[in-house]
Parts: sequence; C-alpha cells; structure tokens
Amino acid sequence: MSRRPSPVADPVAHLTPARWADANRALIRKGLAEFAHERLLNPQELGGNRYRVRSDDGTVEYRFAADRYALDHWQVDASSITRHRGDEHLPLDALLFITELRGSLGLSDEVLPVYLEEISSTLSGTAYKATKPPVTAAELARADFQAIETGMTEGHPCFVANNGRLGFGVDEYHAYAPEAAAPIRLIWLAARRDRTTFTGCADVEYEAFVRAELGDGAVDGFAATLAERGLDLADYLLMPVHPWQWWNKLAVTFAAEIAQQRLVYLGEGDDAYLAQQSIRTFFNTADPAKHYVKTAISVLNMGFMRGLSAAYMEATPAINDWLAGLIDADAVFKEARFSIIRERAAVGYRHLEYEAATDRYSPYRKMLAALWRESPVASLAPGERLATMASLLHVDHAGASFAGALIADSGLEPTAWLRGYLDAYLLPLLHSFYVYDLVYMPHGENVILVLDEQGAVIRAVFKDIAEEICVMDPTAVLPPAVERIRADVPEDMKLLSIFTDVFDCFFRFFAATLAAEGTLDEDAFWRTVAECVRAYQESKPELAEKFERYDMFAETFALSALNRLQLRDNKQMVDLADPSAALQLVGDLVNPIARFKISPSGV
Repeated sequence: MSRRPSPVADPVAHLTPARWADANRALIRKGLAEFAHERLLNPQELGGNRYRVRSDDGTVEYRFAADRYALDHWQVDASSITRHRGDEHLPLDALLFITELRGSLGLSDEVLPVYLEEISSTLSGTAYKATKPPVTAAELARADFQAIETGMTEGHPCFVANNGRLGFGVDEYHAYAPEAAAPIRLIWLAARRDRTTFTGCADVEYEAFVRAELGDGAVDGFAATLAERGLDLADYLLMPVHPWQWWNKLAVTFAAEIAQQRLVYLGEGDDAYLAQQSIRTFFNTADPAKHYVKTAISVLNMGFMRGLSAAYMEATPAINDWLAGLIDADAVFKEARFSIIRERAAVGYRHLEYEAATDRYSPYRKMLAALWRESPVASLAPGERLATMASLLHVDHAGASFAGALIADSGLEPTAWLRGYLDAYLLPLLHSFYVYDLVYMPHGENVILVLDEQGAVIRAVFKDIAEEICVMDPTAVLPPAVERIRADVPEDMKLLSIFTDVFDCFFRFFAATLAAEGTLDEDAFWRTVAECVRAYQESKPELAEKFERYDMFAETFALSALNRLQLRDNKQMVDLADPSAALQLVGDLVNPIARFKISPSGV
C-alpha cells in the first residue's frame, strides 16, 4: 500500500550548531566568490590576497583571503572569512549576509523572502550531507555509478541557492532528496486516453513498452484493480508519478479528475528507484538496464518550478530520434564515440480546465507528465564504468578533488588525461555548433562520463535532450515535430552557448580545482583546451569561414550572470523557448585560450 514517508526518529538531527555554522561559512564563501564573479560585489583589496566587502549601509564588513584565477574566478578560502562591525567580531550568518547585501544583489521585496527560504533549505541540505560518513575523493573515484551520484556535496557550481526544493517537508527531504539515497517506489495512475497523450520513439509501442518497464504481473494487477471498479485498462494509459506530487498536489488539485475517474490511483510499482541530482529523475536500482523515469514535481528549485509540460512531452521522443539519427550518421561523432541517451517515451495529462485558465508558463500545466530515458548501463562494454560529469568538480572533506584522484589512478600525465576528456566532451560540442548550429545545456549534471577501469575518460554521454537542445540556424530543415527546438539567437550571442555553459560555468571551476591542489597548473589546463579546439579546427578546413565568424580564440566574451537571473525572478528565470532574451550580460571576461591562438602562419 502506498503511503506518505515514514517519519525518521529525529528528522532534524542534522541541524546542530556546529554543522549549521560550517554550512553558513561554506555558503558565504560561495556567495562572496560568485557574487564577486558576477560583479554584484566589488571586493576591495587589503593587500596581498586579502579583501573586504562592506554591507549596503557600510556598517558591517566581511574580510577574507582569495586567490584569483582566469575568467575572474575567486577561489575564496572559507576558513579566512570574518565578519565585523567596527571593532566587534560578529558570527557568520548566511541569512544576514543576504539581507545586509540585498541592495547590491538587487533583491526586490517580493523575491527576498523566497530567496531566503531557498538559502535556508540549501544550508539545511549542506548540514545533512555533513552527517554522512566521510568518503575520500580517492575512494569515491573507485565507487560505482550511483554511489558517485549520491556522493556529490555541492550541487550547481554557479548558483548560491542551489538546493531550494521549496515544497519538501523535512520527512519528504529524508525520503526524496538524492543525497538521502533512500529507495523510492513510484506511484502509478491510470489516465483516460481522451485527455492523455503517449508518444514514443520509432521503435517504441505502448503496450510492449509498459510491460517491459513494469512487468506483466504489475500491468495485469493494475488491469484487475480497474476491473474491480468496472473500468477497462484499454480506456486508460498508465502514468508514473512522484510520490510527493501525488500526496501534495494531484490528490487535491486534480480532485475533480479523480472523482470523475479520469484519473485512477493504482498504487506503487514494484521496482525501487534512486533520486538523481535533478531530484525529479529516478534511476532503477532494481534493474539498472531499465529506463530512468523523469516525473513532474511542483517543487521550486533553482529558478524553476520543476514540473513537466504535457505539451512539451508530446514532441520529446521525435526530437530524440532526430538527434540520435544525426549523431549516428556523422563520422566525427562516431570517431569520438559520442552519444546521447534518448528520451524514448513520454506521457502527459491535460487538465483542460486549468489550461483554459492559464498561459503556457503556468505551473498548473506542468503537474502531470513523465518521460522514460534510456539507461547508459545497457551500453557499457567490459571494463567501462560511469560517473556524472558533476563529479569532476567534487572536493572531499580534506580538500582533495575527485578529478585529481581519477588522474592519479589513470597513470596518465594530467594534460594527457585532460585531453582525453576534452576530446570526448568538448570536441562533440564544437562539431555540433559549427556544423549543425546545434547547442546543448552541457553542464555537469547533464553529462555522464564513461571511464575505463583506471579512471581515464573514454567517451561522453549527453542527456536531458528535448528540453535543453537548440538549433540556431533559421534555415535548417527540421521535421515538423522537431521545429520547437529552433531558436532565434542574435549572431553575437551564439557562441556564448560554449563560452558561458562550458568555459565559465564548468571549466572555470575545473581549472581552479586542479590548480589549487597542485594537480595541473592553470596555464597547462587552458593550453590543453586550446589544443583541443585547434585540432578540431585543423581537421575541418572547410569550416574556416565559420571559425572566423564565431571565434573561439576571441580576446573576450560577454559575462552571462546566472545568479542575477535567479535574484531577479526565482520562480521563472528563463523562457526556455527564447533563452537568449532573458540573459543578464555584465561586461566581458578575458578568454583564457585567446593567448594560445596560433595564426595561419604558425606565429
């Protein structure tokens, strides 16, 4: 029988004064670093590597030490941070840090309290993670796929409030947060076919697909449950639902649909799942070769309500088929062994009355939908293993990096290891951009790395395709079902898809992490990136005009500030149909590979 999460003995045991103090220090460290990077704060030099930031009213001062790296990256020493009012030494408090700087951060009266709630939730999550037995980076680097997934401690590297999850109660946090690593069974509903759409890739047929995912016993059991009510499974489609969504939203907000038997509660499925970093995507731990399931969940997290649009789901499999076909037919992708895990099937329920009352942005249109994404496990060859790319930025409790441990285990020189990773990850991004005007959202959580037994990167697998990819060529011929991914992006902003998402939002942290622990100095990191870019360009002389028009070696590029988006509107940061329109551009960053450009003459 499905039920709400059972309360743990002491659900707030993680909230101790010592853990709270550590969490506050860590968050203020990140706030100083990222708000300075986005030029919301302007730290004043005190000499050496010491700096200070004053509150809006000038009465409170934060002092800290920081090393400066490429891309205006601030590597703030958390242990060095102190807070002062005149001669008085004050305790660190992240909520006060935000309110003391609310003017500098541009926080409106409407956004401020919600942002403070997100900060509180992020702090609580950090304190919870501190209760887990410490695992060294070296141990984690040899761990299995899901141990690495749940072992991540930081979340998105740019966003300061990156674990809001507003809507989860404390018991639900223990049950559903990925770091809690609790087994989860999804709830299943029968949804009337006249309000529900199931779409699948070309090789997917509904009946065979759901039986393969659920098992004949579960499907026949659901059919029997419906028959007991005088209903026929043939009139319904089966839909997986996040337990939180059922108990907190659908059972009340969709009460009319349930009362009129357009939705029928069937109970839990048999398989156990594990929540991934994105909180609404689940890995099947009972059978890892089965599909991930991604569900709608009306929880506010990092700038968006994490629902799923029934309308968007309809085209999802067709978009995945199109991209998979493009990749399979391309020799460069094939040589790089680049692949995606397809979103092979999707289902969405349309609540017609809420649709009539709302626009396309409304969370009421994103409450009941789901998709099934291929598991990468089934594609592994002997000797291959998996790790989320987010792990490359992970640093353990002693300051050792996961990436450094992989490099040490591999036996490769750091630059050789890095080049292997870049050829697997960056090269496909360059090829997609220059040949197909195609861009992704290739952050750490959206990429899975395939490693060999020693820890070297063999290939990269991209995911989260249909909602994240974009074709920027207005003349590209796309199938009608795929037309949604076309976006009108100004010429001078197209290359920001790589400069921002890859250089500023991932490599900036990766390079600083390796340099700070002495694994690889910053010059060597960016020189290796430049070598990867140059090698690709030299392999494609026919694209010389595009390489010049969209210059990866440009001296500077625009700083696109992500926290500014969340600080301005933490409920809908960006319109995914027109992402460039919302960008917050704040001056320029010096391109760290520009100085490694080699002219055609070799000079």
